[in-house]
Amino acid sequence: MIAPARAAAAALLLALGGAAAGCSDRAVGNTPAPPPLVPVTAAVAVEKLLPLQVTAVGNVQPFTTVGIKSQIDGQVMTVHFREGQTVKRGDLLFTIDPRPFEAALRQAEANVARDVAARGQAEAALAQREAEVDQAEANLARDQAQLDNARSQEERYQMLLERELIAREQYDQVRTAMASLLATVAADRAAIANARAALVAARAAVDNTRAVIRADEAAVERARLQLAYTRIHSPLDGRTGNLLVQAGNLVKANADTPMVVINQVRPILLSFAVPEHHLADIRRFWDAGTLQVVARLPSQATVLATGRLTFINNTTDQQTGTIQLKATFANADDALWPGQFLDAVLTLAEQRAVVVPSTAILPGQRGPYVFVVKADGTVEARPVEPGLRLGGETAIAKGVQPGEQVVTDGQLRLAPGTKVDIKPARS
Repeated sequence: MIAPARAAAAALLLALGGAAAGCSDRAVGNTPAPPPLVPVTAAVAVEKLLPLQVTAVGNVQPFTTVGIKSQIDGQVMTVHFREGQTVKRGDLLFTIDPRPFEAALRQAEANVARDVAARGQAEAALAQREAEVDQAEANLARDQAQLDNARSQEERYQMLLERELIAREQYDQVRTAMASLLATVAADRAAIANARAALVAARAAVDNTRAVIRADEAAVERARLQLAYTRIHSPLDGRTGNLLVQAGNLVKANADTPMVVINQVRPILLSFAVPEHHLADIRRFWDAGTLQVVARLPSQATVLATGRLTFINNTTDQQTGTIQLKATFANADDALWPGQFLDAVLTLAEQRAVVVPSTAILPGQRGPYVFVVKADGTVEARPVEPGLRLGGETAIAKGVQPGEQVVTDGQLRLAPGTKVDIKPARS
């Protein structure tokens, strides 16, 4: 019991001695040293023109895709390109065996020559029938004149007979001659009718041969077209894909599977979808001028290509609430490739905003804030409203004024009112 009491008394004496020493120090005038300055890096908030952008994931699509198919049945004789080769419009791609089609063309041309000769014969027959009609009409005119003369003579002889100035036998001779001429004129008219009927038939024969020749000429054109189909040319500038039909294979006209697929990649399209609430702004800025679209690799800042918006779909996707857009890129350097997934950055306009390095913005319980360096070297925690982020910078909609310094590194050791020592930023 005595030992604990002694220990407590000793502790009390030490405490009293320390208090007395402290009083003695304050009496002398000694004060505690100020806290050291906290080293930080800082940057000045500046006002800049920032682009108003919409970013979405897009898919690269060929500008045009053509599946090359044969329009005739035949055997592939030659393939004139390599897989993956760039071809120009009009370049020869395939040759199909032309011999059957050359024979068909010669046959069609022979048919034309044969029917042209038949037309010549029909036209000669037509000319003969026209001459026969003319001859029959001339005969009719001659015999009609003789008949008219015979009628006049018959009338005179009848008057003489009535006056008993001539014998009955003379009158009968004149009347018989008139009757003969009447029969001759009737025969002439029948001959004209027959000649005209023959003329109509001859004209029909000529028209028929002409129609046959037109059909033959159409057959020749078709045979020439079929022969032209034996040489398959590229319909556009583009790049070939896998060769699906090798030389020596038989192909059918308009088969389900193409012989090769050609993609036009200059220019090329980037298709992407954005939320439909952007549609009004996109249409407004698009009506005012050309909208720029930048293609980038996902989550990277490197720009692959720059193009322009060329298509806004005429309906929104009700399931996703998005609107499809397409941008066209010249793609002269083949930076974009069909099938790629890229970030499409659509720039609508530019806006002026206060910008700070993104590292200056810290998350807090009451929202984002930054440490602002005041004139006396102390820092102030100030809430901010971050806006658009572009690269390593973020626009501040509210909270920081141009020219103010914000701490970009070393914030973990800071508290409101802490004095800082601004160090140069690390290069």
